[in-house]
Amino acid sequence: MQHLQDIARNILAGNLNVQSSETLVILTDIHQQEIAQIFYEAGLTITENTMLVVMPLLQKSGQEPITAISSLMANVDVTLCITSHSLTHTVARKKACENGGRVATMPGVTITMLEQGALHADAHEIEELVEIYVNLLNVAKDVVIIKDDHELTFSVANRSGIRSTGIVRHAGDYGNIPSGESYIAPVETSANGDILIDGSIANIGVLTEPLLLKIRNGRLEEAIGLDGERLLALLGQGKGRIIAEFGIGVNKSAILCGNVLEDEKVYGTIHIAFGSNVPFGGTNAADVHIDCVVKNPTVYFDGKQVI
Repeated sequence: MQHLQDIARNILAGNLNVQSSETLVILTDIHQQEIAQIFYEAGLTITENTMLVVMPLLQKSGQEPITAISSLMANVDVTLCITSHSLTHTVARKKACENGGRVATMPGVTITMLEQGALHADAHEIEELVEIYVNLLNVAKDVVIIKDDHELTFSVANRSGIRSTGIVRHAGDYGNIPSGESYIAPVETSANGDILIDGSIANIGVLTEPLLLKIRNGRLEEAIGLDGERLLALLGQGKGRIIAEFGIGVNKSAILCGNVLEDEKVYGTIHIAFGSNVPFGGTNAADVHIDCVVKNPTVYFDGKQVI
């Protein structure tokens, strides 16, 4: 157990730069308490102002926590979310950062993920690759994704790329730990075509067979395959089916394991998500955010192949 506390302390001190004068909240739920306890004990070695808070279990990623949790996040220096489902793309996270807090999210993290894989990547290499793709996203207008003769197009014009390096050290910073992706909110009504998802899907896991998604004017209309109905049920009938995100994985140590926290960071993959994107520059407010990972696609920005 001591080696896990050492890993946790390195994350708190290195990735999050937690100081002895700061207030640190380890936010968890009933399914992730064991790992949260490791971080809580590690946090106490840095600051005595460390709290372990068990929140009500969310049903899906992107769902807003109860008001009491949102208020707490907005009034502490650092929040580390070790929860079953992601709080990254929530208004609660956004408000906490607007108040000057730092928020890191580790949804569904496992003991195995602490000991191997994405957390042990070359941080400098990740920062360099993230920066390359963010700079490309910032000037791109049109994106084309091709996978097994299926093509999806959408616009990212006048949208800004987001860096996710796993480094959350300054006021207002946020991100996943582990990380390694560059992402952006596409223009919500611009996506048209089909995309074959053959990696994994948040809240579903690694796919046993590919899932073909048909998207028209930014909305997911059909999901054809074994897990199609399950995906549509997660997204609901409303704004959850609107395209929310396009991301590029750059972490060469990440492993496709069924946990989207790591899966979407795998080098050579891209992911698209549906649902909420207001917290990172989009206009769609939804109480869900579900990522879908694609292995080895071909991607063009404004007609130039970038992947």
